[in-house]
Amino acid sequence: MPTEHTSRQFDAELETVRLQVLQMGGLVEEQVINAIDALTHRRLELADEVIYKDHKVNAMEVEIDKACAHIIARRQPTAGDLRMVMTVIKTINDLERIGDQAVKIAHMGKLIYLAERLSAPRFHEIKLMGDIVLDMLRKSLDAFARLDLGAASQVPRQDVQVDETFHSCMRHLITFMMENPRTISTSLEMLFAAKAIESIGDHAKNMSEYVVYMINGKNVRHASFEEIESKVKLALQ
Repeated sequence: MPTEHTSRQFDAELETVRLQVLQMGGLVEEQVINAIDALTHRRLELADEVIYKDHKVNAMEVEIDKACAHIIARRQPTAGDLRMVMTVIKTINDLERIGDQAVKIAHMGKLIYLAERLSAPRFHEIKLMGDIVLDMLRKSLDAFARLDLGAASQVPRQDVQVDETFHSCMRHLITFMMENPRTISTSLEMLFAAKAIESIGDHAKNMSEYVVYMINGKNVRHASFEEIESKVKLALQ
């Protein structure tokens, strides 16, 4: 009975940490949505809200990290349980960095609109990138919640699309700056925002790769999306 009781306590601690990760993920997703909305629709109040709430994201990372350290010290997890704890530690680090990128986007939006240097910035590629990275983030969190290898394997392919869209955006902005030097300041701020969105995609991709490792112990970091999809198909057979 004491062993069974201890096991139930351990399972409860793991479940609590898992739910905390999903709560942090929900907050970070909201931060990204609001930051992109603030940038593309001139909603400065949303930009201020994103900047203000960043401390909540940081606090959640610290809290979850402490809980994981406690589990490792007291429970000494092995095999799948250890992979789960390690995945949580890595995932919250990427979520915190995504939160930082959302703050950067919010700051760039404030700089663009408060200066009023450009009446109609080009947001087509930024909106497209934003939609893709949000879908990547949601899939990675859903894969973590459901232990879904299929969802996790879709994310790396989307990251390639994000990179291509970022390069297209960068080329357009460089063209604007060459054609009209008065657009340089705003174009650079938009480029910084676009780079922040591209970085969010990288972190979402990292999170999906942690899920693959958590489920089957396969380290797919630095692998191409074709290799990841192939390994996942083999695991699902």
